[in-house]
Amino acid sequence: MSSMGRRDFVALLGGTAAAWPLAARAQQAAMPVIGFLHAGAPEANANNVQAFRKGLGETGHVEGGNVSIDFQWAYGDLARYKELAAELVRRQVAVIVTPLGTAAALAAKAATTTIPIVFSSGTDPVQVGLVPSLKRPGGNLTGVNYMQSELGAKRLGLLHEMVPLASRIALLVNPTNSVAAEATIKDVGTAAVAIGRQVDVVKAATAPEIEAAFGKIVPNRVDALVVAPDPLFFDRAVLIAMLAARHALPAIYGPREFVDAGGLMSYGASNKERYRQVGVYAGRILRGEKPADMPIIQPTKFELVLSLPTARMIGIAVPPSLLAQADEVIE
Repeated sequence: MSSMGRRDFVALLGGTAAAWPLAARAQQAAMPVIGFLHAGAPEANANNVQAFRKGLGETGHVEGGNVSIDFQWAYGDLARYKELAAELVRRQVAVIVTPLGTAAALAAKAATTTIPIVFSSGTDPVQVGLVPSLKRPGGNLTGVNYMQSELGAKRLGLLHEMVPLASRIALLVNPTNSVAAEATIKDVGTAAVAIGRQVDVVKAATAPEIEAAFGKIVPNRVDALVVAPDPLFFDRAVLIAMLAARHALPAIYGPREFVDAGGLMSYGASNKERYRQVGVYAGRILRGEKPADMPIIQPTKFELVLSLPTARMIGIAVPPSLLAQADEVIE
């Protein structure tokens, strides 16, 4: 090979090598990005994120393969929703998902009328103004209504069945998550009146306030506790379950993860399943479907989970009627 030929050959190799990272960057730039706006922290939600990825995978989307995910975590600070949603809009993501909480969905809706949004709301999405209809949402939003707030009365009834002599019941809510808190207070309060029980609403918006709330509950001679579904409480399930056990306080929660953390009982739809459904809907939108035409998903199954070790620890016997209703009993 002549010296000229060798130089041309080396130049060709150099040009090809330089083109490889450029091509990779171009492919990455063309990859659609999902904006993931979440109320909590990544550590407490690792399993839920995995369920979301599973749903994406069912539509042929793999993170790092043909889709990218931009995670924006609020770490329990609901005041950051507006800022985080605006950041995702600024980055021009292909779709925004808010897999936990009505407040995050409302923030995303306020931030954009064009980017598709897949939400997961614990309260009625029509009632809070997310969509005009469950069957035909219209606009740029669709998602899952996992009906957490609407189950407050049912949870109170199950707790009453567990401890029928409990006359004074505390309800723990996060006041900064006002939409969900108000819905739960109304639901539980109405149910309490129907069974002749008194409900003390106790508020906590931070981890120290959660501990302080138990300091108020116990001196007031509260007999049992309903913990409202809330991202802040979910991320601190171990703390809340520990405090309830320390004070021998029978408590009921929404997500079953509280029972896994040592809680007494829970009643609600599967967290992992709704994250999976949000992933499926996000993937379908990436494939070209319009959120306006995708009906709101509602759960068809609610699970009652009981922990017998926790019941023994706090000194109560689980009634046979509850054992018969339970979908899962931790021995």
